[in-house]
Amino acid sequence: LFDWLVDGAPGASGPADVVGRLGPWLEASGVPVWRMAAYVRTLHPHIMGRSFVWQRGVSQVEVREASYAVLRSEMYAQSPVGWVFAKKQELRVRLDRPLSFNAAELREWSAAGLTDYVAMPMVFLDGQVHAITIVTDAPGGFREEHLVAMRKVLRPLARLAEILALRRTATNLLSAYVGRDAGERILQGHVQRGDTEHIRCVVWMSDLRGFTSLAARRDSADIILLLNRVFDCQVPAVDRGGGQVLKFMGDGMLAIFPIDEGVEAAKVAAAALAAAQEAFSNLDETNLGVGPHDRLAFGIALHVGEVAYGNIGGISRLDFT
Repeated sequence: LFDWLVDGAPGASGPADVVGRLGPWLEASGVPVWRMAAYVRTLHPHIMGRSFVWQRGVSQVEVREASYAVLRSEMYAQSPVGWVFAKKQELRVRLDRPLSFNAAELREWSAAGLTDYVAMPMVFLDGQVHAITIVTDAPGGFREEHLVAMRKVLRPLARLAEILALRRTATNLLSAYVGRDAGERILQGHVQRGDTEHIRCVVWMSDLRGFTSLAARRDSADIILLLNRVFDCQVPAVDRGGGQVLKFMGDGMLAIFPIDEGVEAAKVAAAALAAAQEAFSNLDETNLGVGPHDRLAFGIALHVGEVAYGNIGGISRLDFT
């Protein structure tokens, strides 16, 4: 197992697959794991982190995502994983004895007859702390040799988890800032200035009405809130319609609805029109109960055709558009 992790877990398709293989292989190696979970923080506008949970007898690894609101919750503050993140130390709780750590999930597992719980910190090179937890139903809990084996495996697992987390972070940030499709193309190596291709798509260009006068009479904090309200009307509609937002330009937004090979342009155009109608409906809801001077309005232009799609800019600063 140690060598497999050092080699980058060959054959595993991603973090869920790594955890899905690691659990039963640890058990086959003599470590009586009933449940194993890895908790990895990430850098994302909305998602604080993800967990990967393997359990004996369950065929598929469960992947969960947690929002930043979790960090502020009492449940997180009282959880063993939250304790490990804060203390950067290993935590062991015997479940077959009076509990030394009072957490709901530990009480449930104790009542279900499980015997031992260990949470171990996975420390990345930048000092960030992540965690892995193991639970057993073995009589008497984990023996010291089991914990020694887990600590040894944890060393290469932390390095592999960091590599996978960094790639996930890069994908998240590129998707958030340049769009999902553009982000994937950049990660595939389309990074040289002039790297372009021609694609067919519906182009969406929207613009807030009266923005200049609005900006003149509002302070900057209000303007940011208003712009976010405007874009909240549009971005979810574009996403649901199969489009991709490429960029925000002040009060304007540029998006595309790609027309893939074998797909009728009329279907994509209809989806773009439906997205525009949904955006205007969202705007109507946003303007409910708002005074006449505070109502927002925007226009949307749609066009279908062939565009050049790729990198432009200066030598050290590029834009994928």
